[in-house]
Amino acid sequence: MSDGAFPRDRHLTAIALAYRNPDASYIADAVLPRVPVGSTSFDYYSYPLGTAFDVPTTKVGEKSQVNRVEIGGTRVASFTEDYGIEIPLSANDIKAAAPGTDPAEKATEYATDIVMRDREVRVANLCFDPAKYDAANKIDLSGVANGQWSDPASDPLRYIRTKLDTCVMRPNVLVFGQATWSAFSMNAKVVKAANGNDGGEGVAARARIAELLEVAEILVGSSFYNTVKPGKTPVLARAWGKHALAFYRDRAVSTAGGITFGITAEFDSRVAGRKDADIGLRGGIAVRSGESVRELVLAPAAAFFFQNATA
Repeated sequence: MSDGAFPRDRHLTAIALAYRNPDASYIADAVLPRVPVGSTSFDYYSYPLGTAFDVPTTKVGEKSQVNRVEIGGTRVASFTEDYGIEIPLSANDIKAAAPGTDPAEKATEYATDIVMRDREVRVANLCFDPAKYDAANKIDLSGVANGQWSDPASDPLRYIRTKLDTCVMRPNVLVFGQATWSAFSMNAKVVKAANGNDGGEGVAARARIAELLEVAEILVGSSFYNTVKPGKTPVLARAWGKHALAFYRDRAVSTAGGITFGITAEFDSRVAGRKDADIGLRGGIAVRSGESVRELVLAPAAAFFFQNATA
């Protein structure tokens, strides 16, 4: 099977689809679940906030007409974008491989990890962008007295529960940057509530916090990425910064409608392949892995953003 001029390799594609880096915590697919679309160009529907909550007259007189309402959604045109990486392998690279091993397989894993890392950064930047949220759905805790969760005087659990109830759909998932989660899970009031002790020491478990906040899942983004161009001295940063986000997730929602914080429109599936490459004296191959996706925030009113949640 081929995609244009680049042949898709079924074996390498299977590796790309199944690949997960055990040493990296990628949560992009849990924050913005993948929704298949039939083409690189697709439409989705955006509905006014009141559509799901209006209460029109439903009483019907004996001989009167039934009240009619129209679904006033706006059809929005969008498209997926291609993201991929190619890794060249020279004839010497292939010849030097250990017996019984295929260097293209390892190259596929490496290329796939790069694509996944890039997606993680994109999703984190999109979801942790304060410009995405109205004033009623965000707060910068650095400007609140005793607000940051690294402050011993702060009360994060009470604060979060209060904000969850202000969203049009009560969030059922929370995502923390690693630094934020560390500060939150060791906050004395959080430890006391979670563990039933005096809060002097200990750490709160994710499952217990989810239970206390009445949410389905706690996600923690811990992956690093290099913030400077390759070739320069690396400067590492967490993909998910010192923030937190509570959001409503409905995995059953598609581009046809429904309320969920956000989705990832995905055309086809992740692909990988190899082809001959004109490199070096003796030639070689090029191994490619990539995907066609578009990340979308559909319902920012069904979320609450805690900016600068820790110092």
